[in-house]
Amino acid sequence: MSENTDQTGTRQPVGAVFLAFLVLGFTSFGGPAAHLGYFREAFVTRRRWLDERAYADLVALCQFLPGPASSQVGIGIGLAKAGLPGALAAWFAFTTPSAIALMLFGYGVVEFSDVLSSGVLHGLKVVAVAVVAQAVWGMAKTLCPDTPRVTLAVLAAAAVLAAPTPWMQVAVIVTGGIAGLAMLRAEDVSDHVDLGIPIGKGMAIASLVIFFALLAGLPLLSAAYPSQILTLIDSFFRVGSLVFGGGHVVLPLLQAEVVPPGWVSDDLFLAGYGATQAVPGPLFTFASYLGTVSGTVPNGWLGALICLLAIFVPSFLLVIGVLPFWDALRRLPTIRRALLGVNAAVVGLLLAALYNPVWTSGILSAADFALGMAAFTLLVFWKLPPWLVVLLSAAGGWGLSALA
Repeated sequence: MSENTDQTGTRQPVGAVFLAFLVLGFTSFGGPAAHLGYFREAFVTRRRWLDERAYADLVALCQFLPGPASSQVGIGIGLAKAGLPGALAAWFAFTTPSAIALMLFGYGVVEFSDVLSSGVLHGLKVVAVAVVAQAVWGMAKTLCPDTPRVTLAVLAAAAVLAAPTPWMQVAVIVTGGIAGLAMLRAEDVSDHVDLGIPIGKGMAIASLVIFFALLAGLPLLSAAYPSQILTLIDSFFRVGSLVFGGGHVVLPLLQAEVVPPGWVSDDLFLAGYGATQAVPGPLFTFASYLGTVSGTVPNGWLGALICLLAIFVPSFLLVIGVLPFWDALRRLPTIRRALLGVNAAVVGLLLAALYNPVWTSGILSAADFALGMAAFTLLVFWKLPPWLVVLLSAAGGWGLSALA
């Protein structure tokens, strides 16, 4: 069947899936929301691999699951078109370009930190303020459109700022779900469209069992057999398992995992997060940068590979495990109400991260504030591509440093 006449349920060669996602891996700038737009154009409008309702249903599932929503949508499309090999091909092609770029940037920061201008690195920290502020702005408009959800978000932010620990962040998400179940009302959902994914319920249940076994067992294994490799896998697997909202929401959880133990300094963390905005593909490839610059062994390319795989494995297990049951789950009013509260809490997590560590580390003077406002204006109102705003902010940081 030709590229323009395909439809949901029709299989594709693994190579076709790989090439389609490789192009997206090199060209998909702009973060998770933009990625979903690129996917729709590529697979619904142009190739017609999915119809509109099937694509919307897959997006709804991946917004419901913890983890990187756009990557999970890609995994789901690959699964529908070419089975498990297609899912791996879609993820590998979409993820590799940005993962390699950030690993190389990490090597550059480590090797040339003495000659790399501190102003450039500070400019990257300032642009992180603008990027996270843009994410809070956009997500709040969509996920907190009424007073109860705004209140939930503010309370979540206050709780996380008062006790900035990974377990408080998890507690806030759980509490948001309970509050949503008790206080909020969800709209009815439209009819489900079958994606034609060839996964039986047996494989799905096995995948979920593995997911929960790793989530519960990795901390115990890491404690019983102290090893930095196991500790890294445990930390990044947990982050990949508990990030609701994907994308920028990974910032506070990763910061809590890698900065307090001293694996990565705050300055390196925020510089890398700023650089992540300049590359296409999923924001979760930030993990490859963190693995590269880690001050503990394993680091470099091996650390990058371990962190990257650990943070994405939960996405595979969850997508494979939940898809066969999604039709029934998404119709349950309790699930949909809880999700509204979880989403509001996610906005609160990101709001807290905007203040600490992003604002407190990036905005140190009136000049920094002006540079941050300029970057925010270029992103939100001028609609400039993020990679260009990152480069302009790095140059601005260098300029301010030279003037000082």
